[in-house]
Amino acid sequence: MKQSVLIVEDEALMREVIRDYVERDGYECAGADGGEKALEMFDEKEYDLVLLDIMIPGLDGFSVCHSIRKKSSVPVIMLTARSDEYDKLMGYEAGADDYVTKPFSPRVLLAKANALLRRVTGRVCGAPEEISAAGIVVNTSSHSVYVDGNEIELTPKEYDLLIFLMNNRGRVLSRDTLLSRVWGYDYFGDYRTVDTHIKKLRAKLGDKAVHIKTLIKAGYKFDENI
Repeated sequence: MKQSVLIVEDEALMREVIRDYVERDGYECAGADGGEKALEMFDEKEYDLVLLDIMIPGLDGFSVCHSIRKKSSVPVIMLTARSDEYDKLMGYEAGADDYVTKPFSPRVLLAKANALLRRVTGRVCGAPEEISAAGIVVNTSSHSVYVDGNEIELTPKEYDLLIFLMNNRGRVLSRDTLLSRVWGYDYFGDYRTVDTHIKKLRAKLGDKAVHIKTLIKAGYKFDENI
């Protein structure tokens, strides 16, 4: 069964260019030209990926992403004509998993989409099928996360962050390290991006949040012995 992509872009030509590239790579595509329409379509069908422009009529991309995150952990890549770091930070805080600045190569966008979907579906060569510590179990094959036997939903970035923390349990990880290893070496973001995602991750882990320790001026550490 083909994976499905929702393209939210108000410029018809740009939307069709993206659609053409994505469909040629084997995906099933649908397009929306505004925020309200995008949310309506999202409620009607389950998508595997959302490509979301920020500057769209009606509800902007930040609002759409925030609304999607209230009900789904679907991967979201935001598209923007502005390269301001503030915009990127706002996108990540709204729940976006990656960012592409216009003008961009459709091939680069497709490469990012493929890489994100591979991580989400657990198709990473050499990755262990299960990571377990302190009552938290991550199945990388199914991309499932369980806390004391109960499944929880994480966004792709929260999932990547949890795996990195658990794989490096006992080690103090600076915010710089987390930014480069979880968000990518080419991401020049703000430390608040890390703090925001840690806060959201802790909220979803419930009582297990205590295992993600904050070390003042040093970073974070996953401590399974608490």
